[in-house]
Amino acid sequence: MHGDPMMWVAGIRAFYLQALHPRVVRGVMQNSEFRQDAWGRLMRTVDFVATTTYGTAEAAEKAGARVRRIHRLLSATDPDTGERYGVDEPGLLLWVHCAEIDSCLHVLRRSGYPLSDAAADRYIGEHRVSARLVGLDPDTVPGDRAALEAYFEKVRSELAAGAEAREVDDFLLRPPTPALLLPARALLWRRVAHLAYASLPPYAHELYGRPAPEPATVTRRLRVAGAVLRSVPAGLRWQLPPKHILRAVARLGPDARPAPCKVRP
Repeated sequence: MHGDPMMWVAGIRAFYLQALHPRVVRGVMQNSEFRQDAWGRLMRTVDFVATTTYGTAEAAEKAGARVRRIHRLLSATDPDTGERYGVDEPGLLLWVHCAEIDSCLHVLRRSGYPLSDAAADRYIGEHRVSARLVGLDPDTVPGDRAALEAYFEKVRSELAAGAEAREVDDFLLRPPTPALLLPARALLWRRVAHLAYASLPPYAHELYGRPAPEPATVTRRLRVAGAVLRSVPAGLRWQLPPKHILRAVARLGPDARPAPCKVRP
């Protein structure tokens, strides 16, 4: 699944969703330089996901230890109460994790990726490993679609689109771009960001206060985008950094090449 090009749309959807948790987005805004180094931050996130997906167990454990070490050093302040809290609070890590997993499943399946309900449950269950790597107790992490849906229902009342979330929204629509690339941002990036936003659940649209197209229209656009992106040869797509898939295939042999047909029911 992580070798599918629609994962880029899923990643942007996850950012939109994660920003709706005030304590999470506050931690990002008070500790991150994503405005000045948006591409670097994105690639560091991609590198972590790719390492835990395609790297060796040793590399995944090292990547997780590095993330936990960084998170232990970071904190944020609630401007309303003055409370100081760590960004590695289990509740905050769990929201980031679940928003990411839900976005990957939702975008890929809705865009036509062949994944049965049983395989979707297995995907969620497998990600308890990545949850452990960032510091969560796997037993507290949803392990199937029903548990993930129940989690979102439980946390819904904590969500809001405050000033920080709206800043993230504006950033995702208009990221800092060199003057020569401004036409590409308007032509390509904004289309991807709009598609990611449109694929959010209805309650997210309500919180952000921006409407989305009808669900059938969104599904059609996701399927068209999926068909176009998947028409690009995998060998060419995998040349993009950080090239973890190519390294994994070189290490494990050609039979390890990712393909949707290998997903067990």
